[in-house]
This record gives sequence, structure tokens and C-alpha cells, in this order.
Amino acid sequence: MAGIGAAGAATALVGCGSDQPIVTPTPSSSVTDADILNFALNLEYLEAEFYLRAATGSGLATADTGSSPGTVTGGTQVTGLTTAQQNILNEIAYDEQQHVRFLRSALGSAAVSRPAIDLSASFNALASAAGIGATFNPFSNFNTFLVGAFIFEDVGVTAYAGAAPLLSTAGITAGYLTAAAGIMAVEAYHAAYVRTVLTAGAIAQGTTTFPYLTYANQVATLRATLGGSNETQLTVPTGTTTATTIVTPSAIVAATSANAIAYARTTDQVLHIVYGSSTVGVSKGAFFPNGLNGNITVAKS
Repeated sequence: MAGIGAAGAATALVGCGSDQPIVTPTPSSSVTDADILNFALNLEYLEAEFYLRAATGSGLATADTGSSPGTVTGGTQVTGLTTAQQNILNEIAYDEQQHVRFLRSALGSAAVSRPAIDLSASFNALASAAGIGATFNPFSNFNTFLVGAFIFEDVGVTAYAGAAPLLSTAGITAGYLTAAAGIMAVEAYHAAYVRTVLTAGAIAQGTTTFPYLTYANQVATLRATLGGSNETQLTVPTGTTTATTIVTPSAIVAATSANAIAYARTTDQVLHIVYGSSTVGVSKGAFFPNGLNGNITVAKS
């Protein structure tokens, strides 16, 4: 992938129906394609550290973190897994590691180092704000891990959908949009798996015995409050369907508008979620205690 161009000035609309939230990014000449890719890289650092530590107990290799990486706090290997569950963790962890490596390679010397990441207190704070409880450890078992993964995956999908229109014409020609679409697709596969398994657990055991779907919905409600709505609740499907009748979708596999289009979030909305704050001007907090690295770090709206 060659060259880092300046972001185009054109405003882009995402969506094709009145029910679809519209993202109207208005990039300025001060925002470059490198800034946008580095914004994505910060998020991939977070996901990679979360999944690698859950799968193996260790995070990214030194070669993948940059020249001055921040400290990662928390994150332990999830134990008591079946072989199938371990394989799932391994696969997603590998995907996120490769996303980091791909973006770092695309950015070259412009790639930012891994910021400081909190995988301990941040979960407790967000769980408390979501109403789940004062303490929440996503690394304690597979089901809590799924809820932790749910926090990240839908946000990743909306982040890529929202950032794509910010890329310049030169960046699109260089292949950045194609790459972003490819990464977004993988994040969507991950999100669909997490959503489906959480719903399957509630179907099999009931939401009282299996409270993790309820926890995920509490997370979704908090994300909507912090990051501009763009959420659909997971529900246990009811009623019947036939070959000629389709019931109202229950948003098990995908979080979409009524037009079945993935939601998009602006960079500001994503920052509010990962910082755990709706305050305008917030520049750090929650998963990124010292903020992101790069030029897109402050939620300006």
C-alpha cells in the first residue's frame, strides 16, 4: 500500500433509508489518511491485547507494539475451555494480531506505538455504569469473555463503517478503502459469532440461568448512551416462521438498521465509548487511560 494522502473534503453519507443513522464526516486538511489508519490501529491494539491475553496469557510481541509502547494492565488466560472454545479464541486472537501487523506495515514509519491499555479497572467501571455490577472479569470464564468481546466487536464494525468515508481519493486508489472493508468484514464475523453464542446460551438455559445475554444488552444500552445510539438489543426469538412468512428480525446475528445495513459511528462517538465518557472534549479514560496515540484522540462533539 503506497503513499499517505490528505483526506478529501467531501462529505459522505452512510445509509440508504430514513431509519439508517447518517454519518456526515467533514474531514479537514489537518486530518490525513495516516491519521485515520492510526485511529484504527489504536483500536486494533486494544482488541489484539484483549484476545491474545484471553487465548494465551500473553499479549502482542514486542515487534508489534512500536518503539515506545504503553503498558497493558490486566488480562489473563481464560481457563476451563473446551477444545472448540480454545480454538475460537485462538482464531480471533490471530485475526486481531494480523490486523495490527497489517496496519503497521501499511503505515510504515508513520505507525503510532501501542498506547497504554487497561483491561482490568476499565471493565469494572463500564460494568458498573451498565448496571451489571461493581466487578466484572471477562477473563474468568468463556461466558464472561463473550460479554467482554461483545463490548469491542460491534464498536469495531461501526468504527470502520464510519471512518471509511474520511479516506481521501488518493487513499482509496492506494487500496485503503478495500483494506478497511476487508477488516470490517472480519470484525463483523467476530461480532456475529459472539452475538449468536450469547443468544444460543439464553435460548438453551433461559435468561435467568444464563444472564450473559442480559449483560450484553446492558452493555449495548450504555454504548448507545455514550456513542450515538446505533444499537439493537439481542432477543430470544419467539413465535414461529414458515417458508412463506418471516417474523420481525430479532437482531441475533447482526446489529443493523431496518434496512439490514450495519451501523456507522463517527470517530468522536467511538472515542466516547472507549473512554467511557459522554463528556465533550474527553481525551482519555477507561480502556485508554492515557488516551489514544496519534492525531485523532479528543472527542470534539
